[in-house]
Amino acid sequence: MAAAAAAEAECDVVMAAPDGPGETDSDEEARREAEAFKEQGNAYYAKKDYNEAFNYYTKAIDTCPNNASYYGNRAATLMMLGRFREALEDAQQSVRLDDSFVRGHLREGKCHLSLGNAMAASRCFQRVLELDHKNTQAQQELKNATTVLEYEKIAEVDFEKRDFRKVVFCMDRALEFAPACHRFKILKAECLALLGRYPEAQSVASDILRMDSTNADALYVRGLCLYYEDCIEKAVQFFVQALRMAPDHEKACLACRNAKALKAKKEDGNKAFKKGNYKLAYELYTEALGIDPNNIKTNAKLYCNRGTVNSKLRKLEEAIDDCTNAVKLDDTYIKAYLRRAQCYMDTEQYEDAVRDYEKVYQTEKTKEHKQLLKNAQVELKKSKRKDYYKILGVNKNASEDEIKKAYRKRALMHHPDRHSGASAEVQKEEEKKFKEVGEAFTILSDPKKKARYDSGQDLEEDGLNMGEFDPNNIFKAFFSGPGGFSFEASGPGNFFFQFG
Repeated sequence: MAAAAAAEAECDVVMAAPDGPGETDSDEEARREAEAFKEQGNAYYAKKDYNEAFNYYTKAIDTCPNNASYYGNRAATLMMLGRFREALEDAQQSVRLDDSFVRGHLREGKCHLSLGNAMAASRCFQRVLELDHKNTQAQQELKNATTVLEYEKIAEVDFEKRDFRKVVFCMDRALEFAPACHRFKILKAECLALLGRYPEAQSVASDILRMDSTNADALYVRGLCLYYEDCIEKAVQFFVQALRMAPDHEKACLACRNAKALKAKKEDGNKAFKKGNYKLAYELYTEALGIDPNNIKTNAKLYCNRGTVNSKLRKLEEAIDDCTNAVKLDDTYIKAYLRRAQCYMDTEQYEDAVRDYEKVYQTEKTKEHKQLLKNAQVELKKSKRKDYYKILGVNKNASEDEIKKAYRKRALMHHPDRHSGASAEVQKEEEKKFKEVGEAFTILSDPKKKARYDSGQDLEEDGLNMGEFDPNNIFKAFFSGPGGFSFEASGPGNFFFQFG
């Protein structure tokens, strides 16, 4: 990893210079003791035992606090331990003691870069090049700092454009050079939350909170994830906590206000619905939908709730539209699919109903969902047959007498003899209708056939071949006897009925 490689700086092994001509024996002894501590620190550093190296460099500093190399070595050790803020303090102290200390400036720059302060890092690397213009390490680190600055600028523009995926990409690249930058991590986590990648966002925020439980930005992101997962009460708690840490945190303030408003509107809508005040419920759900378009899960539920209201108001097409919006926002939202499927059933859009019930059953294989799918499939099959009730002009609950009266009326209306003077096209159409009327009566006047037809069974499979059906036989049988009749011509194209 680039950052780890950058952090692994060699510790300084040169002997510390005497403090000056006025050095006493005790000063000389302290200096030698400090050097011994430093040598022990160097040995542990070489073994990658950075905790012990840190302890001995600290002893060297405590013994001789004005030696730049001791601070530089401890800074290098702290960098290897990932403690960049402490390392930065030591590196800065080392160059305060010796402004010509090249490694001290390099380490300060690396710490600034690891913490995400690319501008300050650039100044440090430029100072190294002033002292040693051929220093290849400083040249490379300066390029790295410039790269980080470029990613920052791109991310800022893309965040305004709401291109959150690109912001995440930029932050991932920047974090390769600045692994300890909380600011970059928070921006990445916020964008992950806005992209609906809540577990990843929460993981990043939680990592920061483990190191700094008072980090207002991380608390805000945790709250944002809960808010977008429709855990609004818990979300408000995190927003409030973030505002305690940073009262002027604009994003936390706005999110907290939206969360409270959304919760209140949704609850008011639910209360109105339970009371049967569907018009008010519709208005409240609509107002709630206008609060925060980014809250996908809550808005999906609001659309579904409004769809339920519309179905109660018998505005079925609007209900379907609302449920469609709900599943666009959350394609795993079973309740919205079920609601839309029922609306499709109610509007006789059976193919769409079957598709939705199949989606539900694939997700949750329950007996209830299986039965709903089966019912829709039966209705779909029935819808593709001739609608004998419609042909006779009666409803599905029509009595035997109503069916007979309807047949009488329709059979006389479409009898071919009545249209013998019409054009060939009209005669053909009326003959077709006459046959359909006979088919309808044959099925609906027979209780067993009617029951099979109503249940969606295939009548041809039951031995009834309607293709060989002769409607004239039914007509003659129905009108034969005392109540019979005949068609008589009174002139070209004119007929009247002669009843017996």
